[in-house]
Amino acid sequence: MVNSDERRFEVLRAIVADYVSTKEPVGSKALVDRHNLGVSSATVRNDMAALEEDGFIVQPHTSAGRVPTDKGYRLFVDRLHEVKPLTEAERRAIHKFLEGALDLDDVMRRSVRLLAQLTQQVAVVQYPTLTRSTVRHVEVVTITPARLMLVLITNTGRVDQRMVDLGDVITDDDVARLRNVLNSAMAEKRLADASVAVAELPEQAPSELRDALIRVCSVLIESLVEHPEERMLLGGTPNLTRNVADFPNSLRQVLEALEEQVVVLKLLAAARDSGTVRVSIGMENEAKEMQTTSVISTGYGSDGMVLGGLGVVGPTRMDYPGTMAAVRAVAAYVGEILVGR
Repeated sequence: MVNSDERRFEVLRAIVADYVSTKEPVGSKALVDRHNLGVSSATVRNDMAALEEDGFIVQPHTSAGRVPTDKGYRLFVDRLHEVKPLTEAERRAIHKFLEGALDLDDVMRRSVRLLAQLTQQVAVVQYPTLTRSTVRHVEVVTITPARLMLVLITNTGRVDQRMVDLGDVITDDDVARLRNVLNSAMAEKRLADASVAVAELPEQAPSELRDALIRVCSVLIESLVEHPEERMLLGGTPNLTRNVADFPNSLRQVLEALEEQVVVLKLLAAARDSGTVRVSIGMENEAKEMQTTSVISTGYGSDGMVLGGLGVVGPTRMDYPGTMAAVRAVAAYVGEILVGR
């Protein structure tokens, strides 16, 4: 025998499913017709009245239908015992699409485009945070006898190129020595540790390399510091405008918050550090501009190291199980591809 709480949850689940698919407030007759709830219309009406009294559904206007509240969506999400997995074909398609990426920028662009297509929401992908990255290699290329190009490559595939004017000419042998000194000091180190090692190099250098190293190291330290303006990509913003009715008087605010990035980066940071797929619904979002949205996000990385966050922003009326599955799958593949590079 199903107890009344379980039965009411089944009614709530049916209301969420219908409202997400139809965008229309849901009435008791529609629930009985569409769902095999195993009870009479009168019982469903009583259950809806109880759900409304407890704040899980609300009557938006004078129609007989009800819609879920933020509290109703939260209960629905919390009771999702398992997120529906993507099909084998979907997983293969994701992997193939991301695997074709040429470099880090391409991985990020493809990820955000793919996530927006899979979920039909706005996708957000944060670049790998440099503080968690390690130096894979530093290449030193002679442009002219007095000018070098430094190429810093991290374990996440990030490539940073900088020019250095030496003020004096340098031989090919000394360029090779510079390259060896830099790689010995920096390879496999976290970027923060690498910057400390680089700062100490000129003092230890042989006198004939010291001037060149001072210039090279000051440029390298700049590369090792985070560039916050490069930290996030957005995709699928037009998906928001297709659901204007879900944002009564607030679509402009939501778009401005997305444009500003700081708000979304904070949400991604919370998900990144939680180690799970995080769902933040409506009024649970701290930023006022985001309180008509839901944000589904998670961290990506591999071997216990989280490199960044990704997720989607959409109306509270969204397909939570499908969106959570897509976010989790794309995060897993992004981590796998970046760490495998």
